[in-house]
Amino acid sequence: MYRSHNCGELTATHINTEVTLSGWVQKSRDKGFIVWVDLRDRYGITQLVFDEERTSKHLIEQAQNLGREFVIQVKGTVIERASKNQNIPTGDIEILVSDLKILNKSVIPPFTIEDKTDGGEDIRMKYRYLDIRRNPVKNSLIFRSKVSQEVRNYLSKEGFIEVETPYLIKSTPEGARDFVVPSRMNAGEFYALPQSPQTFKQLLMVGGMDKYFQIVKCFRDEDLRADRQPEFTQIDCEMAFVEQEDILNVFEGLTRHLLQEVNGVSIDKFPRMLYDDAMRLYGNDKPDIRFGMEFGELNTVTQHKEFGVFNNAELVVGIAVPGGNSYTRKEIDKLIDWVKRPQVGALGMIYSRCNDDGTFKSSVDKFYDQDDLAKWAEVTGAKAGDLVCVLSGDKNKVRAQLSALRMELAERLGLRDPKVFAPLWVIDFPLLELDEETGHYHAMHHPFTSPKPGQLELLDTNPGDVKANAYDLVLNGNEIGGGSIRIHDKETQATMFKHLGFSEEEAKAQFGFLMDAFQYGAPPHGGLAFGLDRLVAILGGQETIRDFIAFPKNNSGRDVMIDAPARIDDDQLTELSLKLNLKS
Repeated sequence: MYRSHNCGELTATHINTEVTLSGWVQKSRDKGFIVWVDLRDRYGITQLVFDEERTSKHLIEQAQNLGREFVIQVKGTVIERASKNQNIPTGDIEILVSDLKILNKSVIPPFTIEDKTDGGEDIRMKYRYLDIRRNPVKNSLIFRSKVSQEVRNYLSKEGFIEVETPYLIKSTPEGARDFVVPSRMNAGEFYALPQSPQTFKQLLMVGGMDKYFQIVKCFRDEDLRADRQPEFTQIDCEMAFVEQEDILNVFEGLTRHLLQEVNGVSIDKFPRMLYDDAMRLYGNDKPDIRFGMEFGELNTVTQHKEFGVFNNAELVVGIAVPGGNSYTRKEIDKLIDWVKRPQVGALGMIYSRCNDDGTFKSSVDKFYDQDDLAKWAEVTGAKAGDLVCVLSGDKNKVRAQLSALRMELAERLGLRDPKVFAPLWVIDFPLLELDEETGHYHAMHHPFTSPKPGQLELLDTNPGDVKANAYDLVLNGNEIGGGSIRIHDKETQATMFKHLGFSEEEAKAQFGFLMDAFQYGAPPHGGLAFGLDRLVAILGGQETIRDFIAFPKNNSGRDVMIDAPARIDDDQLTELSLKLNLKS
């Protein structure tokens, strides 16, 4: 037995108890006549004491030679600690050690295993197994486990069946590049890793499973950001004989359950917002509604003067920044520089100060009088003491730019409290998106999304106006889940493929198995998939997902710890019937 207790459970109630502990040496303090060692395991830290009055000289010498991260086992007696530490659960006691065994020595780690470490992200990713010993990462992984368990608890009680679907599948167009896997037994042919289990969960509905879920790995070969990984985890769900309202109710319930059980937060309202309204009021389809700063469209109150910047713009739009009139000219100039960065892409920013005496002072006073600026304030909802920030240009671009500015200002103003949770359903997305480069439409979600009832005929006349029977669940400005009511009959699915540019032969080659299945009585069905990585991060009060993943990739898609991806040798290439054609 390596331990009778863990390093986080001993308290004053255990005084005079003989115990055995095992763990890692966090640090030691050597006073010559007495040595203290902090012993750490997953559960906490317990202080060990080696006292020359009560400990043998040999044992003290052993303790003095312990290094950081040595793995040791000790036996001893729980005693009252003279100088108590109220910051840890074991702070009332320490262990008077009677026996010490070194289980494994450690070289000096490349960074300190502390909550606030001296290791940068690159070095911590290279030695991720050491990083996991740190409380922030360890606790994030434990937190993720708790969330996953609560997901399973809720869905199981709701009658969902957990079913595993294959990882080696057929490549299908779902919006991102596939990772492909060569088949040794079928030379020249490839599997793909699933971007989602979409077609399989639909086939499970055809198979009569009725309510399906799995917590599943998915793969997309795309450029990465802080909140993306090439492999990610979904809570994937599907239900048969349901309409949109049924699905929204079930997954509102799941979200409430998680917020209550994991965060102790009770949420009553899940407001719903049309996609068109989200874009008009917030500039994106996942608005953070914990704060205001809704967009005010200013075309009618700005395009009547000789100011070409506004007159030539498709959209003039602004937001009111609460208390923003206190910004100095230098601070506003920095804000203008911020929106002109390539990541945002604005050409500039016009502003108007809302003074406490009811007057206005703008950067375009040459063109606009006090009555004009009062209308700007009215449209944006600005009050005395606020600052109106205005951008203009192409409608889609300027909305995205102002959305980025809104989020940046909210961050600076402390309006994005991670302990406040504001869920939102965004519904009635467009079914199709127009690719401006090719002039062709593609599915906004995926090719199996059903149009809203009664809108199928519009595909032939006004495809861009067709709304999808689709919905996203947004939490604190992040999309945490999305789904749709699926197409469940062969004819409608064939029509959809046609409008997406598939010939009959291409559709049959790609999705013939699904079309064939629909001939055998596919039920009406729909579903939703939560992004578990992002959901866990938000519930944990973070914006990025990396610390909630045990072994994440970097922004280049590399695992620097195991040095993957890596070349394979020529024999393997030959066996797989592959030949490299690398450009120098």
